[in-house]
Amino acid sequence: MQVDNHWLTTARHVVSPNHNARPEGEVSALVLHAISLPPGDFGGEAIERLFTNRLDPVAHPYFATIHALRVSAHVLIRRDGEAVQFVGFDRRAWHAGRSRWWDGQRERRELNDFSIGIELEGDEIHAYCDAQYRCLARVFVALRERYSALSIERVIGHAHIAPLRKTDPGPAFDWAYFRRCLEGAVDPASC
Repeated sequence: MQVDNHWLTTARHVVSPNHNARPEGEVSALVLHAISLPPGDFGGEAIERLFTNRLDPVAHPYFATIHALRVSAHVLIRRDGEAVQFVGFDRRAWHAGRSRWWDGQRERRELNDFSIGIELEGDEIHAYCDAQYRCLARVFVALRERYSALSIERVIGHAHIAPLRKTDPGPAFDWAYFRRCLEGAVDPASC
């Protein structure tokens, strides 16, 4: 897996209109999210429809409450490990909302400005699939090769940057296993 012209070469591309220019062009953090639509259901096209402003509000009662949202992520990693990219990494995807984070040197706000948003198809109850961790590790390795400011310490959860609003990727996400993947205990290239 590689990044070519700010797009993953092996991801399926579904272009979202929900993005704009990064104010400084900086890419230096990765924010992990969880999403399932409707909540607790996996598979189907609802996530892609949400990120492309095509979610049918009558298809499910929950969709009526969110269909007008204009949100996106750079990448969605499905339960089977498929990567779907919606926004080029040089653009600001609309994933973090109101956010703030201490990056080790200073407090940063508005993380959409400098972060890459990765949505994991899942929720805070069900364990994430091994295929997702392996795909996420491959994506991170490709991103780190292209964007030198990224590091393991700069991979954070939505809950870390918006703790009063968000809890994802939640307790079901195994941070220790993911870090072992990144540190080489589990070879991401073998996935």
